Amino acid sequence: MEHYNVEQKIQEFMAKIEAKNPNEPEFIQAVKEVAVTVIPFIATRKEYTGMKLLERMAEPERVIIFRVPWIDDNGEIQVNRGFRIQMNSAIGPYKGGIRFHPTVNLSVLKFLAFEQVFKNSLTTLPMGGGKGGSDFDPQGKSDMEVMRFCQAFMMELCKHIGPETDVPAGDIGVGAREIGYLFGMYKKIRNEFTGVLTGKGLAYGGSLIRPEATGYGVVYFAEQMLKTIDDSIEGKTVAVSGFGNVAWGVIKKTNDLGGKVVTISGPDGYVYDKDGISGEKIEYLLEMRASGNNRAEDYLAKYPEAQFFAGRRPWEVKCDIAFPSATQNELDLEDAKTLVANGCICVTEAANMPSTLDAINYFLDNKVLFSPGKASNAGGVATSGLEMTQNSIRLNWSSEEVDARLKEIMIGIHKACRDYGKEEDGYVNYVKGANIAGFVKVAEAMLAQGLV
Repeated sequence: MEHYNVEQKIQEFMAKIEAKNPNEPEFIQAVKEVAVTVIPFIATRKEYTGMKLLERMAEPERVIIFRVPWIDDNGEIQVNRGFRIQMNSAIGPYKGGIRFHPTVNLSVLKFLAFEQVFKNSLTTLPMGGGKGGSDFDPQGKSDMEVMRFCQAFMMELCKHIGPETDVPAGDIGVGAREIGYLFGMYKKIRNEFTGVLTGKGLAYGGSLIRPEATGYGVVYFAEQMLKTIDDSIEGKTVAVSGFGNVAWGVIKKTNDLGGKVVTISGPDGYVYDKDGISGEKIEYLLEMRASGNNRAEDYLAKYPEAQFFAGRRPWEVKCDIAFPSATQNELDLEDAKTLVANGCICVTEAANMPSTLDAINYFLDNKVLFSPGKASNAGGVATSGLEMTQNSIRLNWSSEEVDARLKEIMIGIHKACRDYGKEEDGYVNYVKGANIAGFVKVAEAMLAQGLV
């Protein structure tokens, strides 16, 4: 049998990815994080030899970039750029969110679409991976401007999506309002009422607990992680970043399970509330978000006894569990060192790739329970999958039923990650486990379908 150096294989693979995708740091980071654990696994499987499976997964099946012209309230023409990355459809229609934010570019969306392939595979639901969005900024825009932009965006996007082809959802900057406008335009253009988008309002096919689902799923996953060391969330001090949908769901479920959340954050800095963020304080986060302002400091307007730390991140607060719930690369090596030094035992990613590679490696080296977002935040897309099911069977499930199914899916994801990620000393490397478990299902489907 040919003897080769796995490290060399990884380097050669990444050199090709970097050459092919210049100026795409987020995408290269996401691929590397998968490659370092999946390439050694591929080397142990004869049936994968020479099939270039990871190379094929790292190349989108289709990238759509389009112009979005629209008219603002002053009657002026504005021009934005729209994207849809259809990454992999081996196990089902493309599935993944739409993000409206000034930072949206090809690299960010390709990284998110790549992650989505593995995340969707882990849910065990029949969903491929995709992602889309625009550099449009909904902040400070009127409802009419947002509506006109969404309609212009859907005029082009509608040609490339459908309930059996590609089912987008919301993401940063795309909430219930935007999904409603997008869905309405799709319905008008195509003259059909289908489950083409998820995250819809309850009045027209949405699922109960979808807004909370990502955060709930993250906490269910953390609960399973802690069980592996005979521990639980009850009585733990918890640091959370962000204060959007995901953070809100994380905080709600942490409180349900007896944990105490002491931080939230925004681009302006973080809030420390030593009394814990619970009860009406959780609902106030919704008011803060609905105001269209993303300043964490606004929390002090209602709860002045809390402290605000401008320009800083919540990872300096002493905590048992950390839930990064804001955005990519918000937790770096120095933050990781601080968390470990302060006795943090569990870091469960709620956002997409919020930890840098150096931070992840530091957690793993220090045997901290650490879960990558593709595993622990899969509850959002899992519930989107449940919304698709409800749309297909023309039924609505109760919130209890959706929540029970969500918890069951998160327990299943945890088991798959644990089985593939368990190391000789008993420590569970969830990064390795999630990558391999997610890869295997997609790889098997790709092998079965031939070179397409």
